[in-house]
Amino acid sequence: NITEVDIDDAQNALGKTLILDVREPSEYAASCLPGAINIPRGVLEFKIGSHPDFQDRPEAKIIVYCQTGGRSALATEALQKIGYSGAVSMAGGFKAWSENGKPVVKP
Repeated sequence: NITEVDIDDAQNALGKTLILDVREPSEYAASCLPGAINIPRGVLEFKIGSHPDFQDRPEAKIIVYCQTGGRSALATEALQKIGYSGAVSMAGGFKAWSENGKPVVKP
């Protein structure tokens, strides 16, 4: 039901696309993708509409990621159901990203 992008496509989109980290705040605080915005999966539907970067932008391109890909797949499906048609999930999640030497930052 969703579209997935690989970590190389996600890296190429950095700076041009919204990056949404749906992990828990403690996971996000340890390290994240550059420019990532943290809204945990458990509160996503309640908080995304009031976040300034996502407000009134249902057509925005959004790359969603979690630790391994499960939560981001569910989050992407939920986002599409509430009107965020540009949401895609990053296959393999943060684990695949970091294991492949992609850049990470500490927020």
